[in-house]
Amino acid sequence: MYQLCPSILSADFNRLGEQIRTLEREGVEWLHIDVMDGDFVPSISFGMPVIRSIRKESNLFFDVHLMVTEPERYIRDFVDCGADSITIHAEACEDLERTIEQIRESGVRVGVSIKPATPVNDISHMLKEVDMVLIMTVQPGFGGQKYMDECTEKITELHEIIERENLDVDIQVDGGINDKTLEKAMKAGANLIVAGSYIFNGDLVSNIRHAKEKMEGIIRKIG
Repeated sequence: MYQLCPSILSADFNRLGEQIRTLEREGVEWLHIDVMDGDFVPSISFGMPVIRSIRKESNLFFDVHLMVTEPERYIRDFVDCGADSITIHAEACEDLERTIEQIRESGVRVGVSIKPATPVNDISHMLKEVDMVLIMTVQPGFGGQKYMDECTEKITELHEIIERENLDVDIQVDGGINDKTLEKAMKAGANLIVAGSYIFNGDLVSNIRHAKEKMEGIIRKIG
């Protein structure tokens, strides 16, 4: 399963509803929602009220990425306001295993994310318990950063473990995606592509169509 996951962190919040409807009309299925608390990462973004308000108007799959300290405090709240998947950071949890269990028990998909400096080995023992691993390809907390090439090796390493152990785990990447880095990430094994400025800067419809065509071309190359 390959999905383009536009990140509303880069959207125009004055036109958020309109832009989400455009994504839906253009065949996008996943919406990436970055929640930042000003503690785990320096920035503050948005929380439950925004998600709840757009949930009323959208049937997209809400892929909620919690860049917050002690995310276990908020799992139930984010499920109640409309999350279909919750991704937590391994570095942010006092008890990663229990937090993953908590998300699973809430009935949504489970994701775990690691920062660029965190080795894959730190979460490899948990791969059987999650649906997705998000590899950050920039430092979390700010949009518009440059893709960190060293993270491509982590995608490859993770993909090899998943293949070797015959696991059903998606690999998501987030940060610095453009035409060049999109191809790097997908060839390394990523199948869920978070894109912010790549999609929302400039003409939204043209950008969506371009990104989807680019992904389809890479998928054909991969075979």
